Amino acid sequence: MTKTAVVILAYNSEKYLRQFLPTLIEYTTNAEIWVVDNNSSDKTKELLSKGFSESVRSVYFKQNYGFAGGYNRALAQIEADNLILLNSDVEVSEGWLEPLIESLTNNNVAAVQPKVLSFHSKGFFEYAGASGGFIDKYGYPFCRGRVFDKCEKDGGQFNDTTQVFWATGACLAIRKKVFFEVGGFDDRFFAHMEEIDLCWRLQLAGYTNMVAPLSAIYHVGGGTLHKSNPRKTFLNFRNGLLLLLKNLDSQEVLPIIFARLVLDGVAALKMLLSGDFNDFLAVLKAHFSFYGMIPYALKQRKLINRKVKVSRFNSSIVWEYFIKNKKTFNAIVNA
Repeated sequence: MTKTAVVILAYNSEKYLRQFLPTLIEYTTNAEIWVVDNNSSDKTKELLSKGFSESVRSVYFKQNYGFAGGYNRALAQIEADNLILLNSDVEVSEGWLEPLIESLTNNNVAAVQPKVLSFHSKGFFEYAGASGGFIDKYGYPFCRGRVFDKCEKDGGQFNDTTQVFWATGACLAIRKKVFFEVGGFDDRFFAHMEEIDLCWRLQLAGYTNMVAPLSAIYHVGGGTLHKSNPRKTFLNFRNGLLLLLKNLDSQEVLPIIFARLVLDGVAALKMLLSGDFNDFLAVLKAHFSFYGMIPYALKQRKLINRKVKVSRFNSSIVWEYFIKNKKTFNAIVNA
């Protein structure tokens, strides 16, 4: 019998665990629930040991390994065929698990995500994944239902089960064997965009990633690191460059990364002119950090299994969104 484990990596998540674990327990059948504490300084450990010890299994780390490293270490310890990586700030709905598990019965499918809706505005898609992720020519991520910071209203327009480029780390279903076959998450990402890097490598290895919108969750977003935090800006810009250098075809690497550096520079200048000095500095630090990681990324390129060629959206969402004024996913991709 196939065994499934739902795994939450928690860091100072007492508030969200107290709020959302009861619903998760109620709506999760035929699966173990694990909470992995990433060396929290709040009362997460006390809550788990006293409030949920009978229904939730726990792992406690003595240091914060980040999202990527934390999950790598935790998942290696958990005996399960299917893994559901779930953020602590997620409310699941009745019947959320079954469509994800059903999708994984196809051996060609590596990773699956549900429809991700906003917890605070439940009729709208949520930033982190919406109804499935894509990247443009220059590596900028966007989703069915979300382009840049604009989230669309959910009117059933993205209810089809379909292939996507990346599945969100807010709720990522994946077979354990496949996760470790391609090397798991890259620890050097620490957090942010590590799921895009993973999903790119999964595709290069010949697998597909899917969205199963019959499963729906509600995501608060920014539960660990708020989107206004310069640390988040740093990680997004640094990791965006890192995943391009690791995964792009050889003939694309130099021109695409050069263009991306220019586009990042334009974004940084806009931040400076808008008075967002901390974010401006975060972009500069991200670029210098990336330069220091080039030797590492080049070594990783050689380790990636490249069975098939992977295609991206062959245009710039910066151009489509800001210049051509196309503000929705369908307007951009169906042009």
